[in-house]
Amino acid sequence: MASYIRRRKFLAMLGGAAAAWPLRARAQQPDRMRRIGVLMNLTADDPESQRRIVAFVQQLQQLGWTDGRNLRLDARWSAGDAERIRKNTAELVALAPDVIVAEGSASLAPLLQMTRAIPVVFTIVPDPVGAGFVDSLARPGGNATGFSQFEYGLSGKWLELLNEIAPHVTRVAVLREPGLTAAVAQFAVLQAIAPTLRIELVPLSVRDAADIEHNVAAFVRSPSDGMIVTSGPLAAVHRKLILALAVRYKLPAVYAVRFMAAAGGLLSYGPDFVEQYRRAAGYVDRILKGEKPADLPVQAPTKYDLVVNLKTAKALGLEVPPMLLARADEVIE
Repeated sequence: MASYIRRRKFLAMLGGAAAAWPLRARAQQPDRMRRIGVLMNLTADDPESQRRIVAFVQQLQQLGWTDGRNLRLDARWSAGDAERIRKNTAELVALAPDVIVAEGSASLAPLLQMTRAIPVVFTIVPDPVGAGFVDSLARPGGNATGFSQFEYGLSGKWLELLNEIAPHVTRVAVLREPGLTAAVAQFAVLQAIAPTLRIELVPLSVRDAADIEHNVAAFVRSPSDGMIVTSGPLAAVHRKLILALAVRYKLPAVYAVRFMAAAGGLLSYGPDFVEQYRRAAGYVDRILKGEKPADLPVQAPTKYDLVVNLKTAKALGLEVPPMLLARADEVIE
């Protein structure tokens, strides 16, 4: 019953996407049914989560795969909770699907511990080679391939951008999830570049909403404080709280993902995650047609978007440099 209810919610969430599928495709006789598991790190009702899964399903449909006709989709949402991730992963592995799509390192790591047989397509994974998930980008070598988020070196760009938009900031909190390998690597890169910018870094390790609120409040000391929010599921799940704290304490902050800037964050720099889900559908299609993950190269983002929120900059009393505005891919006013 639980899986039935979960599936009903999933289909209801797709809503308009399913309605847009051609009537002719839905009227065809059922083909051989294939099964795809999807591990999402956000919540089912999160608008960003919905954008990603709808893009994935629509692209699958374009490739000839329609849920309920020749495909069954089983999705699980973990809301950034490690225990729930493990539970959801075990559930999907037990279903023995033809392919599992895994979002982020937090989902991919336990999944690869549980199965080396089921093909896996991952999204939003920073440096999958460095994390040991694949042998190389060109030849992954195992049962997993997919789409990397960025190389850890990109993390230094966040500090450079913060220094550019708020040059008065000399002390920066780095919000990170201690359980993630990516969090360690991102902080190491920031540490390497901080001395050249004469910035003191203060790591804030957070495991839940209470940690976030307490640690940010304890960090704030003066108008020269700022913040970098590294990439991770917990930050995405609790983004409203993080953005509210940045406003409350007047912290200039840089984020790894566009939806944080769109929701009121000062500035973001990173790849388009929704596009990764469209591209992931192409890899799922190829695997369902007989190709192996070991032979499909891991693909890096083709574009990184710089988003500047002028409204937030004004509220913080910041004058955005014209050169920064000229480089921005999107300016929110």
